[in-house]
Amino acid sequence: MKWLAGTAAAGTVGPVIGAPGETEPAPPASPSRHPIYDPDFAKPGVFPWEKQFTAEELKTTTALADLILPKDDNGPAASEVGVPDFINEWCSAPYDDNREDSESIRGGLAWLNTESFRRFEKRFDELAAAEQVQIVDDICDDSIAKPEHKTGARFFKKFRQLCLGGYYTHSATWKHLGYVGNLPVAGPYPGPPQELIEKLGLQDV
Repeated sequence: MKWLAGTAAAGTVGPVIGAPGETEPAPPASPSRHPIYDPDFAKPGVFPWEKQFTAEELKTTTALADLILPKDDNGPAASEVGVPDFINEWCSAPYDDNREDSESIRGGLAWLNTESFRRFEKRFDELAAAEQVQIVDDICDDSIAKPEHKTGARFFKKFRQLCLGGYYTHSATWKHLGYVGNLPVAGPYPGPPQELIEKLGLQDV
């Protein structure tokens, strides 16, 4: 930017005269690109950071995400629309807020498996659905969680937020929200529904 400003000023006040033999350095042919802060999204398949979750963490993430958002008549399970990958991507991002979330989520996944072994001598993703529910019921509400479950409850609150964020940004889940997207209208535009006009009090406008 300084070089551009200097050349612009030179065009208005005449040539810049420097010391004998001194030349103005040429700008770089192309801007340099930092692999983290300046990812090249124009190149398919190039991502700005490596995923950090282990295979075991992804298994636990998938099991918990599908327990929170299972497949039903309104939409797919969380794992079917890539929610575990979304959480992995989020927690792997090299920004301060994401690093804090990563510590909370990865620490919580470890807590979840420790609790699972304590109760059932299995990893969380190896439990039956009823056994998983027993654990989650104790951490799903931080306001009523027992002191020994407070760590798990704080983790679950953050995990659930990320889970919902990843899930409802996928078009396959919009039916849950009653959103149908942009649909073409055949023929003349019918205008807004009469019941909506009346609800907004605009019938006399």
